[in-house]
Amino acid sequence: MTEKVKALLSESKVARWVALALISSTMFFAYFFVDVASPIKNQFEVNYHWSSEVFGIYGGMEFFFNVFFGFLIISGIILDKMGIRFTLITSGLTMVLGAAIKFYALSMVNVESVTSILGYTLPTTAFLACLGFAVFGVGVEMAGITVSKTIVKWFRGKELALAMGLEMAIARLGVFAVMWLSPIFANNGSNVPGEWTTANAFLWGLVFLTIGFLTFLIYTFMDVKLDKELGAAKGEASSEDEFKVSDLGKIFTNPGFLAIAGLCVLFYSAIFPFQRFATEMLASKMSIDPKDAARYVSMFPIGAMILTPFIGFFLDKKGLGATMMLYGALLLTVSHLVFALVPAAAFSQGVAIGTIVILGIAFSLVPASMWPSMPKIVEDRYLGSAYGAIFWIQNMGLLGVPILIGYALSASNPEVVAFIEQNAQAIKDGTVVAPAYDYTVPELIFASFGVLAVVLSVVLKVVDRKKGYGLDKPNKA
Repeated sequence: MTEKVKALLSESKVARWVALALISSTMFFAYFFVDVASPIKNQFEVNYHWSSEVFGIYGGMEFFFNVFFGFLIISGIILDKMGIRFTLITSGLTMVLGAAIKFYALSMVNVESVTSILGYTLPTTAFLACLGFAVFGVGVEMAGITVSKTIVKWFRGKELALAMGLEMAIARLGVFAVMWLSPIFANNGSNVPGEWTTANAFLWGLVFLTIGFLTFLIYTFMDVKLDKELGAAKGEASSEDEFKVSDLGKIFTNPGFLAIAGLCVLFYSAIFPFQRFATEMLASKMSIDPKDAARYVSMFPIGAMILTPFIGFFLDKKGLGATMMLYGALLLTVSHLVFALVPAAAFSQGVAIGTIVILGIAFSLVPASMWPSMPKIVEDRYLGSAYGAIFWIQNMGLLGVPILIGYALSASNPEVVAFIEQNAQAIKDGTVVAPAYDYTVPELIFASFGVLAVVLSVVLKVVDRKKGYGLDKPNKA
């Protein structure tokens, strides 16, 4: 009887792919908003008086509440105890609230005002934008773990890696879109520096997030129907209700989880913070307009978007998940070494595109292999908490690394920082051109993360062989 009921919805290919499309569309809009500031970093320096250090702090604040207040751990527990629907709606509303605070900060606050926090002074626009980003970060990371568990719910034993790969591909399409659209929104169709309307980009991001929240709401109706068919009156399977907070100890003592968590934080620390600075880095290294540099950077997520579903399909059919993570870490290291060590005179269009393609392949291999591996390592009843825990550990790196990169960039380019501070108005008026930053030191930092990721990938393969997780085996039952 149970199998017959399952065939009504969870075994329906149409139903599960529609469910995937709905939750993936929200993540598309979320990823769009995450990087809305990345292609217009120069505008913040000139229009809002943000230094590279302040911009780095802003980039890291997305993860502040998740790391220091343990919101991701709490989100995982909420997911396991309260269910998918409650957590999706909560995460969607939180993202919209955080986005609204950021838009307010950049559109309504006097750019000359400053705020002092614990003896550190920064522009009030930056303080409020950081607050909004931190609130948004709670929502987007909560959404991330919930979407992962939702996909497992619909696709376990079927096309799990493919489904996760497609979700990641759709989300990364948001990064591709923002690299093209954010400068257009921020410039308001004008190339005149004085006519920049930076806040417009955030307004459009807020509108898109609101649409994304509505798609979450639409999905919840499908989730209600599925749970009713499976006889789960309270929104989740009974096995999920058996979760206990004490089970967190089992997660953090699981060697497979610890190895993947370490690889996760290193890999993502070399990807997402890089995206924050990549546009300016390429513009500086190639002496091109930031809008053109942003279009180069857009090739990174679009390449990953195209490759990830194919890698997911391969993992479902053939396996080799742990091996793919190792290859991805190696390619990550190579790409950042090229960015760091190839001199500007030799850094041609071909070198830029080739390196970005390599980075895109790495960004396909590791996540497409990592996230479907989690159900092989931990039990279903605390899978949500395991995803929450690994996102929490990941967020530690994503909080600290942008701040580190911003500091390293300023410290290694003191003459550029001084020039921009002294000539901000002239740069805004277009009468003076700001000198380019040298990104060698930041890129070497990113490359070091890649080297450590390679080491942990080898450790993971050893642990997999000893524990028998089957990470290199196909994902289909």
